[in-house]
Amino acid sequence: MAHAAQVGLQDATSPIMEELITFHDHALMIIFLICSLVLYALFLTLTTKLTNTNISDAQEMETVWTILPAIILVLIALPSLRILYMTDEVNDPSLTIKSIGHQWYWTYEYTDYGGLIFNSYMLPPLFLEPGDLRLLDVDNRVVLPIETPIRMMITSQDVLHSWAVPTLGLKTDAIPGRLNQTTFTATRPGVYYGQCSEICGANHSFMPIVLELIPLKIFEMGPVFTL
Repeated sequence: MAHAAQVGLQDATSPIMEELITFHDHALMIIFLICSLVLYALFLTLTTKLTNTNISDAQEMETVWTILPAIILVLIALPSLRILYMTDEVNDPSLTIKSIGHQWYWTYEYTDYGGLIFNSYMLPPLFLEPGDLRLLDVDNRVVLPIETPIRMMITSQDVLHSWAVPTLGLKTDAIPGRLNQTTFTATRPGVYYGQCSEICGANHSFMPIVLELIPLKIFEMGPVFTL
């Protein structure tokens, strides 16, 4: 999860998030090179005595500053489109979870386990135990296996919400009357936090999401749901 004074992105827990971090670094390097070139040109303009102020035709320079930005845009667009299509792929998920947004809590349904349904509310400060995170911990966590393709079906019962877990690279809108889906495969166990990322009313800040990811063997052994 994020920590104080953090500059970069959270550590990746899924292949999609790893790709997003790689693309972020790739685009940031291109931006750094462009800014360096522009600053160098400005520095030369301010410090060099201009001796060719009467030049009115520079076709070679115009060709370069037309083609070079186009090449840069292609270098950014190709990996971006690749990741965009990867996020939309649904490759035979082994488990399906339905998430329903309410004002202001989440309802989860394990459709493959006889319709197991439970609500997930934020823990009030008076109920927090040592080690719990204020405004982030919930009474019922979503327990899921790692290294297993999981499909999330996301919708809303009242207003717009957004189901987001940054460390997994997930952010999907919950829209009333519409069922959106996203898939992910977690690569390591742990407890990961998210929040509603769509302004949905007075208590928008109090809709945390907590995923507890465990090995598949433990998940299959029995009731691991924290109800």
